[in-house]
Amino acid sequence: MTVTVAVLGSTGSIGTQTLDVVRSAPGRYRVESLAAARSVDLIAAQAEEFRPRWVALVDGSRARELAGRLPEGTELVVGSEALADLARRADVTVNAVVGFAGLGVTLAALAAGKRLALANKESLIAAGPVVQPLRDTPGAELIPVDSEHCAIHQCLRAARRGPDGRTMQVSRLVVTASGGPFRGRSAAELGHVTLEEALNHPTWSMGPKITVDSSTLMNKGLEVIEAHELFGVDYDDIDVVVHPQSIVHSMVEYTDGSTIAQISRPDMRLPIGYALAYPDRLDTAFGAMDWTGTTRLDFEPPDRKAFRCLDLAYRAGRTGGGAPAFLSAANEVAVEAFLAGRIGWSAIAEIVEDSLDRYEAVEAVTVEEVLLADAAGRREARASLAAR
Repeated sequence: MTVTVAVLGSTGSIGTQTLDVVRSAPGRYRVESLAAARSVDLIAAQAEEFRPRWVALVDGSRARELAGRLPEGTELVVGSEALADLARRADVTVNAVVGFAGLGVTLAALAAGKRLALANKESLIAAGPVVQPLRDTPGAELIPVDSEHCAIHQCLRAARRGPDGRTMQVSRLVVTASGGPFRGRSAAELGHVTLEEALNHPTWSMGPKITVDSSTLMNKGLEVIEAHELFGVDYDDIDVVVHPQSIVHSMVEYTDGSTIAQISRPDMRLPIGYALAYPDRLDTAFGAMDWTGTTRLDFEPPDRKAFRCLDLAYRAGRTGGGAPAFLSAANEVAVEAFLAGRIGWSAIAEIVEDSLDRYEAVEAVTVEEVLLADAAGRREARASLAAR
């Protein structure tokens, strides 16, 4: 049977690569819906190619411009609420929506008992306690698209399952990090790095915010929080290791000492295809390795003194409740200030730590509480920024 797919956030990097995966498997998937925030030209071209039943545009002010460019048979829906509705209609929803706007998509897909291919970090980092109960909805599946978590998901297929469906005999998860552009530099050497240097990632092509997070290792800390929420593994049993080649995407160590790793060239189409095809696999070998030449694998511990954001994320994760949402929001404010040239690179961690020191516990079991924690994180980060 043809699998229907909702690609929500279709004009971004994950969305466009999802459509590449669909093209690679003709007849296997049908794009049921597309959604974008405001990119009229690109989503119009995507609609012309894939002829979805629905196209959603969050920015209603551009709806009339888009409506006249859609093919016959494609219905235009407008507003962020439309995204959640589309998530209920497809067999698989790819949530590539940026920011908190993606949380409603996650909740709707899981509540409807659908498969969710999750690329929206906020859904689990900030709102894990809200999302978790919906994972028990009959038929609901959450398959991570992020390369590290997809790797762990694949490695865990070797684990024995208990009567409750949980994985057993897992000793620890090992999340790999490229180390970013500043790997090997001391804290003192990082005092005067430039924005241009921070945006020069050695492996991945990403947006400026995520690239800066990679340079501070905050992205890896957030991925640790996400791994805890996804796989139910204690923070003490989740390690981060720097692997500059970025071909071992993560590993799982078992109680007998065996370590299983997922290895491939950096290509996001592999985890996207995995999420679409699970429990099967695609026939197109995205990210396949060439083992005929010399391949070197290096691993080293992260420098936690130079890259303090990693331990700040662990701290927020262990605190639980609204602390991860608070941390993520404070970091976003600090990174925005760095991108705007208002602070130096080292000040990002200082502002986040200063903000986290003033965190007041919030349970965060409802969307409203998550939003309150997010707002508090932004408020404290702005106060810290203003005091500098």
